[in-house]
Amino acid sequence: MSKPNLGSKAPNMGGEVSGALATSSIGERQAVHGAFKVQLQKEQLVFSSAHFITFAGDICECLHGHNYGLRAEVEGRLDENRYVIDFIAFRESLAELVRQLDHHMLIAMHHPLILVDAQEKEVTVRFRDKRWVFPREDCKLLPITNTTAEEIAWWIATEVRKKLYPKIGDRLTYIEVGVDENNGQWGYCRLPWNPASPTTPNP
Repeated sequence: MSKPNLGSKAPNMGGEVSGALATSSIGERQAVHGAFKVQLQKEQLVFSSAHFITFAGDICECLHGHNYGLRAEVEGRLDENRYVIDFIAFRESLAELVRQLDHHMLIAMHHPLILVDAQEKEVTVRFRDKRWVFPREDCKLLPITNTTAEEIAWWIATEVRKKLYPKIGDRLTYIEVGVDENNGQWGYCRLPWNPASPTTPNP
């Protein structure tokens, strides 16, 4: 009568392989690697704002508004929890900025031909022969040259990075923000996650 081979890797009753193979499968799960990113585009990440831009040197749009949409993503290594970034922290940092922009007049502070005089209760804006006066509380003064979707995306990306970089550190590689100003007209900005990393300045 032959004896069973005690060294064989026979399946157990649950259909799994016992012994060395089970240990090897755990090691393989721990060795997950690759490029990972997280993207957010939520219904609450929308805002309605007024603005105007200049183009072709000295042409100024009429004052008008948009229902803006927002999309953002980050790329980086997985942390100890095996995700790129905490969805809640990422979402809330974006939502906070959306609240600052929503139902406000967006005003660019660094345009060479747009003169902005911000007082305690009102903001006066001039462009050549045009002049607007807005309640101060209804305005969002932005450190940009023109209130294009691209520059609004830059401001949002910069502010999110400023808020989250001290908590996350250098584990991420970039942040990208897209702003939709008219149902499919997107402007994007991608920045290195580390604020000290060099970027190419605009002319």
